[in-house]
Amino acid sequence: MTQMYNKKVMEHFSNPRNVGEIENASGTGQVGSAACGDIMKIDIKVEDNIIVDVKFKTFGCGAAVASSSIATEMIIGKSVEEALKFTNKDLLKEIGGLPNEKIHCSILAEEALQEAINNYKSKIK
Repeated sequence: MTQMYNKKVMEHFSNPRNVGEIENASGTGQVGSAACGDIMKIDIKVEDNIIVDVKFKTFGCGAAVASSSIATEMIIGKSVEEALKFTNKDLLKEIGGLPNEKIHCSILAEEALQEAINNYKSKIK
């Protein structure tokens, strides 16, 4: 049986925003594994404590790509502290939910972002 995604998930899967990499990124986070089938990499660019750019590369299902795309849109323009508070629940609310078996994709987006911010913070100490 095929799983149906809502329109917003399909839109972000079909036309993902902020795909790519940032040269000399302020921070990079990569989570997931080829074994589970989803790998998510997020690069952030921080200027004056504000996340001014975010790019992602995701290998995975439609929900993983859509989660990455929406997460990047949600955190551009936020302060590092605000972005640290971002959770998969924020993403699920914004995206209009995911099927239960795909919720891990929203968690991967949260973890990749947190890892990118932690990577950035480790460089500025």
